[in-house]
Parts: sequence; C-alpha cells; structure tokens
Amino acid sequence: MSDGALVGIFGGTFDPVHYGHLRLAEEARAALGLAEVRWIPAGQPPHRSAPQAAVEHRLAMLRLALAGNPAYSLDDSEALSAAPSYSVPTLERLRARLGAQRPLVLLLGVDAFLGLGSWHRWRELFGLAHLAVATRPGYTLEAGQMAPALAGEFHARRKHAAAALSAAPAGCILPFPITALDISATHLRATLRSGSGGSARYLLPDPVLDYIAGHKLYLADR
Repeated sequence: MSDGALVGIFGGTFDPVHYGHLRLAEEARAALGLAEVRWIPAGQPPHRSAPQAAVEHRLAMLRLALAGNPAYSLDDSEALSAAPSYSVPTLERLRARLGAQRPLVLLLGVDAFLGLGSWHRWRELFGLAHLAVATRPGYTLEAGQMAPALAGEFHARRKHAAAALSAAPAGCILPFPITALDISATHLRATLRSGSGGSARYLLPDPVLDYIAGHKLYLADR
C-alpha cells in the first residue's frame, strides 16, 4: 500500500455485525476511494453498556463476515485490551504504525457524529484523521443540527468532494450518502432472544447467523 493510499477506520461493538455495517463500509470504500477498511471492534466501549457477546465471539463473527473481501482487515487490539476503547488513543496507535502522512478516514454514522462533543478528547480527532459521515439518501447534514462547538468545526472543515481526503493526512469532515438499511444490532438481539432466529436471516450474513445459533448467543439478557 502506498503512503498516499486512504485507510478507512471503522469502529464499533459489532454485537453482532450485520449488513448495515457491511454496506456502510463497502459504500464508503467505493465513494471515498479507500484502499482498505480496518474494522476495529471495541473491547470496553465507554459510551454504552458492555457488549452482550463475549469478545471472542464478536471477533469470530467479524472474521466470518469479512472473509473474502481483500479490502477489509480486522484489528483486534482494542477488543483484547482491558482499557476503555477511546477513538483518540486508537488513532494515535495507528498513526505510530502507519506514519504521519498516511491519510486516515474515520467512518461515522450521523448519530455518532452529532454526539461527537461528548467524546473523550474529541477535538484531537481532527489532527489524527479525516471524518467521513454516512448520511441517509435525501438527508442534508447542516451546522444548525449540531452543538455550537461541533458546528464551528463542521463549518471550518467541511468538504464536498472525496478528492480532499487525499490532499492531507487529516482534518476534513466529509458527509457522504449511503443506502438506508433499517437494521440495528439492538433489534437483531431482541429477535434472536425471542428464539425466532429465522426472522433474522438476510439481516446479517448466513455464516454469522449460523455461528450465533451454534453458540447459542443472545438467548438471554445480561
């Protein structure tokens, strides 16, 4: 991979990974010209309750879901760490490994981006990566929807073309539209908990659904 190749960073609990995650990553790869998407599952997410599936199961499901796509890679460093999974330390670690000039692109959904002001050391993100914000078709992300501090960053950093991501290693905010798939891990877990696993088919890859059934995951609340 050349030093100018764009690397997408996609974090989350992936509890479980589903087609909504996969479509976001694939459409980001195509729309933004990413050479690679690194999936980084959280071990101890600080902004939400602990994942229901144990880390070894979430990693196994991700490996099944990502198999066969050479543009996808799995980084298990955060998942296997006992420390809280904050984005700034994650990006600092990747910077140390990939170098200061490699463009990194943090992939976020709209809801996550709008809540950015509550993140640990959130302003430091812009010195470490670009932020690409996936929006629903027909949805326009505007500064008026944001808290004032985030709106100021958005106004100063917003770009309208993916080419801007290659011009610098970090610092841009780029909204981009993706296909709207109304799939949530919360709904999937509720469906699986009800015992009607068949109704979850086509919402996540078959090997992942078979793994869940084989290991009897999500059958009870924690």
